[in-house]
Amino acid sequence: MTITMLAASAAAAFDVDAATRAYLSMVEGPVRARSDAYFEGGYWILLWNALFGIALNWALLRFGWSARWSAWAARRVRRPALRTMLYWLPYVAVTTLVLLPWTIYTDFWREHQYAMSNQSFAAWASEQATGFALSLVVGALVLAAIYAVIRRAPRSWWLWGTGLTVAFVAFGALLAPVFVAPLFNTYTPMAESPLRTEILAMAKANNVPADNVYVFDASRQTDRISANVSGLGPTIRISLNDNLLNRTSPEEVKAVMGHELGHYVLGHVWKLIGGFALVFLAVFLFAWFAAPRLLARYGTRWGVRDVADPASLPLLSILFTIALLAATPLTNSIIRVNEVEADAFGLDAAREPDGFAQVAMRLSEYRKLEPGQLEEIVFFDHPSGYNRAHMSMEWKARHLGELPLEKRALQRPAPLPVKN
Repeated sequence: MTITMLAASAAAAFDVDAATRAYLSMVEGPVRARSDAYFEGGYWILLWNALFGIALNWALLRFGWSARWSAWAARRVRRPALRTMLYWLPYVAVTTLVLLPWTIYTDFWREHQYAMSNQSFAAWASEQATGFALSLVVGALVLAAIYAVIRRAPRSWWLWGTGLTVAFVAFGALLAPVFVAPLFNTYTPMAESPLRTEILAMAKANNVPADNVYVFDASRQTDRISANVSGLGPTIRISLNDNLLNRTSPEEVKAVMGHELGHYVLGHVWKLIGGFALVFLAVFLFAWFAAPRLLARYGTRWGVRDVADPASLPLLSILFTIALLAATPLTNSIIRVNEVEADAFGLDAAREPDGFAQVAMRLSEYRKLEPGQLEEIVFFDHPSGYNRAHMSMEWKARHLGELPLEKRALQRPAPLPVKN
């Protein structure tokens, strides 16, 4: 009997569905119920985030606060760009303060309720303050640029606004690994080890230009496992968090890193920027169409002359929120398609199907494991745990004869430990 026939015979004897179900059994009972409740609650948070944002921005228009801030800024500076940037200060301060109780609930209290956070309130608040400071600076620059094109190209600002937004996103992807991520976590080179050597060997085999692997201390914030190949050009960096090293086996780490390398090799940063550029184009076009018509009807009551007035920002925020909420299935699907491609690449690169299936179960601590098909399309920006485990077992069945003997058998994994 030839090697090919032996491999085919082994694959035929391997039951993909039974192997998948063995992994799904790792997450059962209270653990599965908590995971489902946490993730499904996120559906409502998505809606309430939008509704609260719309209500607040409507109030800024209805009670004239936005118009007063714009007039205040105009009295203090003459240049339109500086006026826009000065307007941004009270806008972001007030909206952040008004929404703070809701933010505390969703990002701190609820995370602790489901054992997803390791942070004290002081540590969490410190990170929020850092993020607020960043939003003050970056938001002011972005807003000034957007309103500059609105003033100079009233008929085509939707197109130029899209281009500017895409440029800022690309610039952020370039700078974030070096200048933003270290504000929240400490990055250190991974210690010399066989695992580090294997990760760099995978990178070299796939032409990823990285000569080091960094570890960041995510455990100070959460127990979630994570890794990434981030940056563009000279800022490319392979990173994994300490939870991935401390909570998983070397096979799982290699499976995750194969996936992350896939994002780089397959050009997903650029594909995502391109995909979201089309979404931004539709969002800006909707705002360009709707904003002048709403201002023609309600602008006098709100004290907002035209779209070029910074006081129109709450209206644009409402329109952007509505459009992006409606586009949720599309934006999630754009990301999810890239994730599926990276999953397939990672299985080929790392050749650790059981490691990747095990990781999928760990990720199900905070992602619903077996959603309905429509539910996954609408709400999931990554493949479900079921689909990832099934893809892993399908890959294993196809390559069973090529794997070492100790990795061919179907072994029922032990249940994940219950988190307190």
